[in-house]
Amino acid sequence: MFLQPDTGNPPLSFTKTEELLARRKKVVANGVSIFVPSSAMEAHGATIVDANGNELIDFAGGIGVTNAGHCPQPVVKAIQQQAEKLIHACFNISTYEPYLELSEKLASLFPHGDSTKVMLTNTGAESVENAIKIARQATKRPAVLCFSEAFHGRTMMAMTLTSKIGYKTDCGPFAPEVYRLPFPNFYHDGRGLHEDDFAEQELQKLYDSTHTLVDPESVAAIIIELVQGEGGFNIAPKAYVEGLRAFCDEYGIMLIFDEVQSGFGRTGKWGAYEHYGVTPDISTWAKSMGSGMPIGAVIGRQEVMDAAAVGTIGGTYLGNPVCCAAAIATIKYMEEINLNQKAEEVAKIVNDRFLKLKAKCPAIGDVRGLGAMQAIEFVENGDPNRPDAATAADLTKACLKRGLILLTAGTNKNVVRVLSPLVISHEQLNQGLDIIEEELLKLTN
Repeated sequence: MFLQPDTGNPPLSFTKTEELLARRKKVVANGVSIFVPSSAMEAHGATIVDANGNELIDFAGGIGVTNAGHCPQPVVKAIQQQAEKLIHACFNISTYEPYLELSEKLASLFPHGDSTKVMLTNTGAESVENAIKIARQATKRPAVLCFSEAFHGRTMMAMTLTSKIGYKTDCGPFAPEVYRLPFPNFYHDGRGLHEDDFAEQELQKLYDSTHTLVDPESVAAIIIELVQGEGGFNIAPKAYVEGLRAFCDEYGIMLIFDEVQSGFGRTGKWGAYEHYGVTPDISTWAKSMGSGMPIGAVIGRQEVMDAAAVGTIGGTYLGNPVCCAAAIATIKYMEEINLNQKAEEVAKIVNDRFLKLKAKCPAIGDVRGLGAMQAIEFVENGDPNRPDAATAADLTKACLKRGLILLTAGTNKNVVRVLSPLVISHEQLNQGLDIIEEELLKLTN
């Protein structure tokens, strides 16, 4: 039975989770964050069973990794079967079919121009690192433009591109030739404007940067999350993205879309870029691609991808055969169950509930989302420039006590986002949303 949003239920016990956290504190480096003080012993669908046997409703999805649910049986079977045949060979030494089959599938799902090529990676950060290397070799230029509120990973280049200081405290010096523009955040900066007029205003900042920030003839790439993940589910306006494409075409710059969190059904399409009608030169992927197995990809136009010199991209574990098998099975499963349609259903339920909750709760400044990337932002006195991180933090703590795992986001940690598995039942989804509503109204009334 799933946990019921009945405040009369006896409180959950988390003693065994607390024991695990105490063991963790003794042996695991403190720098490894604890976003939610929960535990996991097993999981299925949208449910995590913790060390105490509590069934927790999962609105975090391993930070957007389990779009197809926890432990989908076709994926588990594919992992088992591949592990019996070949666990590792290193693709640089021995070519094997799972790498090729997955690459062919990705090229067909995400065509970049007339001909598309793929390289596989282990993580989203690794995808970003390689995308930048490829863009620099393709253009013979050093500079990269990125955005405020961005998150692209914790490795050196990815960390440099990441905006939030908390992810890179005392880690410098950072990679050179990285320049940052303000993300076109309509809620914070576009009040009183039509979205297209706001996009034009923000694009003017881009063109102004060619005189005050960096010579566009030195820029290899612009990298952007169409929906910012850690940044708080901020959505780039369509007209702005179209303008980015035109700017890149004008100056011979590679346009990179980071789809690590927004990919594989999360927005109701295979990739968020499909909502925009704009094709990047290079894109980066990971997270839900393998249902939790460590695998990612860089996808791009053939002539761009082939600009990388032999030996400059690759690695020992990239495209591991077991991970490839998991990704192939995950994508097939997503197609069979029409995961994109399920995302649209989740999106409608969450968005409708959040909008109704906003009418009851003045602490909610904004409700936004693209597909099933839905979020609420908490502010003080309705002011976008007065973030209310306390309410977001208190809400996630209260929800965990009720059996709901919930994540915050945003530079100021004042955004609550929903990244539930997209296979979640409507009943379970509404149970989680009931908990959010009940706990938030208790906190704010």
